[in-house]
Amino acid sequence: MNDIAIRIENISKQYRIGGKQEQYKTLRDTVANAASAPIRAVRNLGHKNGNGSKADNTVWALKDVSFDVEPGEVVGVIGRNGAGKSTLLKILSRITEPTEGQAEIYGRVGSLLEVGTGFHPELTGRENIYLNGAILGMPRVEINRKFDEIVSFAEVEKFIDTPVKHYSSGMYLRLAFAVAAHLEPEILLIDEVLAVGDAAFQKKCLGKMGEVAQEGRTILFVSHNMGAIRSLCSKGIVLDNGTVTESGSVARAIETYYRMLAAFEVESDKAGEEGSPRSSGFGPVTLARPGENTVDNDEELEASTRLRIANDVAGFSLFCILEDMHGRRIFHLREESPALGVDDPKQGTYDIKVKVPPLWLVPGLYALSFKAIFWGEYASSRIVSDMFPLDVQGKNSGVEAVTHPAGEWAVKLEEKS
Repeated sequence: MNDIAIRIENISKQYRIGGKQEQYKTLRDTVANAASAPIRAVRNLGHKNGNGSKADNTVWALKDVSFDVEPGEVVGVIGRNGAGKSTLLKILSRITEPTEGQAEIYGRVGSLLEVGTGFHPELTGRENIYLNGAILGMPRVEINRKFDEIVSFAEVEKFIDTPVKHYSSGMYLRLAFAVAAHLEPEILLIDEVLAVGDAAFQKKCLGKMGEVAQEGRTILFVSHNMGAIRSLCSKGIVLDNGTVTESGSVARAIETYYRMLAAFEVESDKAGEEGSPRSSGFGPVTLARPGENTVDNDEELEASTRLRIANDVAGFSLFCILEDMHGRRIFHLREESPALGVDDPKQGTYDIKVKVPPLWLVPGLYALSFKAIFWGEYASSRIVSDMFPLDVQGKNSGVEAVTHPAGEWAVKLEEKS
């Protein structure tokens, strides 16, 4: 048995943007083009860029990406939109070829890239199950065996013999996911399928993916849902502008992703005319214990940062925000500058500290950030700090909840009369 399930070596993928589509040529066109080639060559000399290459519009979706995935490993691939995640999975699925490099895959591959591919609107749900299953490589015997399970999972029993063109978008996607999720490949490539349907069905999808992972299959999972990445994956890879910036533990990968995302947002917020409060900025966010990002769920949280204000302003509102990995806001504290003792804010640097009593949060990774909104001449101008990855530790009851307070119980058996 191979000790490697997927091997990716220096893969790069280049796309041409807005390129003219090549048309079929007649013999006359071919002869005319050959005759005019010297003239075009001379003209093209004036259309070179600084590197001496043609000024064509190209973009590298991936550049020199290399990593290995071992059998049974569940790897989460994360990054901002346009980082190259979907392109990577399309190359591994043989939908597109790399411009450079190569990928070696050992085992039967199942792809969940674009849910619903292969569904025909005029066919019924039943007919599309067989059609889609065949496209995804399922023999008819396997489809028959899993048919009832697929229909039950998709929750479309009443409409299974109705053409899917009459389905709602949610029903359509649920059925498509159910067909794909019940494959039994050795390697599974998943791209954002947990965004399918409502919250209840997303939870159901997550549970199904968890079952697949526990069966020892190799999974490459692309998602913006950090909760799903953290719970499903044993390894994390971060892509940024088509290159690998982090490869290792899931916690480290998520931390890198949050810092990268926050840096991008801060740069966007700072864009504006020179001298406005948008050229102000927050310093790094730290805890009371510098250099650490962990806190027990039964202890007080004390965070600090520095705010540099580039101009005198009428005042400002200060916010401290905590979110979980699902983007749910845990708290959103707000205070005004006069209440903070800053009645007439001048340009300069301000030290900021905030203390929060024990929240009894469920252990896991959270994102802590600060925000400032200015008043007066620069009303609505705002700046946002880096997102600080807060790792909450402590006891976990194992039930789904945001907080896990230390409640005091009292149980007493009443005496029988």
